Amino acid sequence: MAVPFAYNARSVLRRPWSTLATAVGIGLVVAILVLALALANGFQQSLVETGSPQNALVMRTGADSELTSGIDRNGVAILRGLPQVATGAGGRPAFTSDLIVLINQDRLGGSGGSSNVTIRGVDTEAMALRDKLEIVEGRMFQPGASEIIAGTRIARRFVGFKVGDQVKLGQRPFTVVGLFEAGGTSFESEVWGDVAVLSPVLRDGNYSSVTFRMRDPAQFDALKASLEKDPRLGVQVQREDRYYANQSQGLATTIRFMGIFIVMIMAIGAIFAAMNTMFASIGARTREIATLLTLGFGPWSVMTSFVVESMLIAVAGGLVGCLLALPVNGMATSTTNFATFSEVAFAFRITPVILGLGILFSLLLGVVGGLLPAWKASRLPLAAAMRAL
Repeated sequence: MAVPFAYNARSVLRRPWSTLATAVGIGLVVAILVLALALANGFQQSLVETGSPQNALVMRTGADSELTSGIDRNGVAILRGLPQVATGAGGRPAFTSDLIVLINQDRLGGSGGSSNVTIRGVDTEAMALRDKLEIVEGRMFQPGASEIIAGTRIARRFVGFKVGDQVKLGQRPFTVVGLFEAGGTSFESEVWGDVAVLSPVLRDGNYSSVTFRMRDPAQFDALKASLEKDPRLGVQVQREDRYYANQSQGLATTIRFMGIFIVMIMAIGAIFAAMNTMFASIGARTREIATLLTLGFGPWSVMTSFVVESMLIAVAGGLVGCLLALPVNGMATSTTNFATFSEVAFAFRITPVILGLGILFSLLLGVVGGLLPAWKASRLPLAAAMRAL
């Protein structure tokens, strides 16, 4: 026979201050867990959403990122002429040969130090491939001109990327003529210019990667096999979305691991707080336990009842933790991408799944913290319990 749930709810509400203290402690642990998962999720989604499954990305064989890749002009010409390349506006190939370099730039705020910023040289057709990109201030750079456009997240965090500013790349000054957004993707953490102008200045005419829209994305495997076997190219081919997903895995996993490690240390304290609350409750409720045993509730029912009380307190703490974390959702932050060693700005992303994991974790804390006190309550000898009546 199970102890009525209403009894457990009343018992929790009868001790408001100890319940509140335990719930807040558990809530802080849950909030840290939710924030760590939201941080990793925001970073990963920022990169995953950057690429398109309709685009193929080509790099040098053995390169682990665009930064370490290199494709010469002959290779670019061969790739541009492939029949598998779709045509864009004006009948031109939906194709871009990109150049990726890093520059070290001071952060805004004076004491923020400096970090690497990604400079991407692109073909004029690149806009057809990255349809999320939108100029929100100023204008697009002119082909052939020493002009660049900056992602809004870079402009907000680094010196020299407001419209009208000049940035020295190589030995040549470039003027910032526009700011752009790209749907929250990692492109917003980059600075773009005409690859025909940037390439001679920064990399002696070579390119980092090639990206093109496939005429038939369903034929990707055949295209990949064909290009990777071509001895003239020496390249590897990936779908663009998979490339960016792979780029995000290392750092996202590290963030999750570190977050969970910190949470587990804090969880030990929360478990002991739950234990203390439940032990104190048992000491003050010997008569109630005696009454339950006398009424025919078995030791298992008593034990389950006290575990349920501990879980109620923990769930309240989990809800508190989720509420504490929610205001951070959408807040911008940045970190260094391990794959490219450049600054990537992104936003915390708290999802229903992450909130659900926070509540489940609080339930786990409640079970672990309440199990030993509940076992002690169920083992209370009936004779000793009767003397308390």
